[in-house]
Amino acid sequence: IYGNAGISAALLYNSNSNLPVKLTSFTAEQKGNTVHLVWETAAETNNQGFDLERKSEGVEYSSITTVPGSGSSTEKQKYTFTDIPDADANYTYRLKQVDYDGRFSYSDAVNVSFTLKPSEFYLTQNYPNPFNPETKIDYGVPVKGYITLAVYDILGNRIAVLTEGEHEAGDYSVVFNAENLSSGTYIY
Repeated sequence: IYGNAGISAALLYNSNSNLPVKLTSFTAEQKGNTVHLVWETAAETNNQGFDLERKSEGVEYSSITTVPGSGSSTEKQKYTFTDIPDADANYTYRLKQVDYDGRFSYSDAVNVSFTLKPSEFYLTQNYPNPFNPETKIDYGVPVKGYITLAVYDILGNRIAVLTEGEHEAGDYSVVFNAENLSSGTYIY
């Protein structure tokens, strides 16, 4: 295992090869509702390609794509793939490097904790409605930002601020308690 300035690195060894594929980095990062995978090599010999494998908790590795290699090269190579998981989970990725003669070896695994994020801002109908004295309001934020969720009476007077401040992208719920307010119609 090698390391340089915080970049993880490993050598992929093929049991019958004199020169391994030298993997200098392999990372996985959530970007929106995708996982962006990037790996780089410093040298390759007889490299047909990489099978990118993924697993989640309780599930074995399975191949999600094959990326062609650069054969034999002493130049730095960069590879990328964007995965689109369909559920919240902790995912583990690894590379299966395959030679032209069918021999293979595995990289160290990288992990990412994946959470689906809303693709747009949303605000749901409160439930229950009508309510006495509490109701729940769900909302979603697709990107980090400053959010204010307030309740107004029918005349436009602000009577409550349910949440205000910086929010990370995600789904949220808030409970509005109106036990000290008179019956009526309220807008949020």
